[in-house]
Amino acid sequence: MPLFRSKAEDKVRDAGYDPARLPPGQYLTEKWPVLHAGDVPDVDAATWTLAVSGEVESPLTLSYDELRALPATEVTTDIHCVTRWSRFDADFKGVHWRELAALCHPKPTARFVIAHAEQGFTANVPLAALEDEHALVAYEADGAPLTAEHGGPVRLVIPTKYFWKSAKWLTGIELSSIDKPGFWERYGYHNDADFWQEQRYGF
Repeated sequence: MPLFRSKAEDKVRDAGYDPARLPPGQYLTEKWPVLHAGDVPDVDAATWTLAVSGEVESPLTLSYDELRALPATEVTTDIHCVTRWSRFDADFKGVHWRELAALCHPKPTARFVIAHAEQGFTANVPLAALEDEHALVAYEADGAPLTAEHGGPVRLVIPTKYFWKSAKWLTGIELSSIDKPGFWERYGYHNDADFWQEQRYGF
C-alpha cells in the first residue's frame, strides 16, 4: 500500500470513520477549503435568477425566492476535491432536480447538463449525475445560507464527481443532447471526474 494512502487511511480511522469512504489519492479534512478561479463575485440574491434551458419543453427562469418556495431537500454527503482533500458528512439544503424537471419537462433528447455560472464559468455532467438522490441546486450549507466564497447564493452540488463539477454561483442549467466540455475540462481536467478512478486530468 502506498505510504500516502496508509497515512491518509490512518487519519480517517482515527477520526472514527470507515477508511473505505476515502477515495484513492485523497486526505480527510474537517475544514472546507476555498478554491476557485478568479475573484469571488458579488451576487445579490434579490436580483439573482436561475435559467433552465436547452432540451426542455418549457424553459423557465426562477428568482431566489421562487427557488426557495419549491419543495426543499436536505442531504448529508461526502465531497471530494481534485486538489485531494475530502470532507465527510457535509450538509446541504436546496432543490432537487426532480422539482425543476416537473416544471421544465426535459425532452427525451436531454442527456447532458451544462451548468452556467458567474464570470462565464461552465461545468458539464451527464444528466444522471444531476438526477442522483444527493445532487442539489443548493442554497444552504451546514445549516446556514451559502456564503459567497462557497458559491452563494446558489450553487450545484454533484457529489458523485470531483467537486469542480459542483458549479459555484450558479445562474443556469442547460440540458443538451450532446456533451459540452466545461471551463476546467477545456484546460485539461478529466471530462468524467470519477474520484474512485482518480480521473483528475486528461480524458
